[in-house]
Amino acid sequence: MAREDVLVVPRELLFPDGEWMGFREQGLEELVDRIRQGYRFRPRAEAESDPCEPQVIPFVLFRHQDRYFLTERLRRSSERRLRKLYSLGIGGHINPGDLSGGDPIADGLKREWEEEVVYEGSFDATLLGLLNDDSSPVSRVHLGVVFLVEGDTDNIAIRETDKLAGEMLTLNEMRIFYLGMESWSQIVYDRLVQ
Repeated sequence: MAREDVLVVPRELLFPDGEWMGFREQGLEELVDRIRQGYRFRPRAEAESDPCEPQVIPFVLFRHQDRYFLTERLRRSSERRLRKLYSLGIGGHINPGDLSGGDPIADGLKREWEEEVVYEGSFDATLLGLLNDDSSPVSRVHLGVVFLVEGDTDNIAIRETDKLAGEMLTLNEMRIFYLGMESWSQIVYDRLVQ
């Protein structure tokens, strides 16, 4: 398997005033600027077990009217630790190739989106917040940058159907999947229903 380099940021740069947990909606521009100015790339194999430099993950929620796109990671999903869990977000690691447009977060977000889903509608991602969660070994080594895409159509589908399944549901309809959601999705779900 080829080496994958992923974007990381030192924890002390992300949290100079003390670490916060959960979903953060204040001071977003400053936090995102810290990511843009202080990142580096390192081998994913190293970063997956080192919480000192969290991997930055663009995490995109898709909504059309009152329904959101909920996915399930299937048995063939590349991230073993998240298999069979539900997710409200489409996202993934930022790689060195995502620097061509000048903004690694926006470019990584767009690439991951296009790799994961087929969607022909308008794509305008709005920054909602940042996610920091140390409740599991996976979330402890990642920092989520959460965006919302308001779709002008609900015509969205999973690209790699052997790895993911997905459907459009209202927040009320997806309540039955809550306990099967990864921690980030539970945090985002709780924020959305407030």
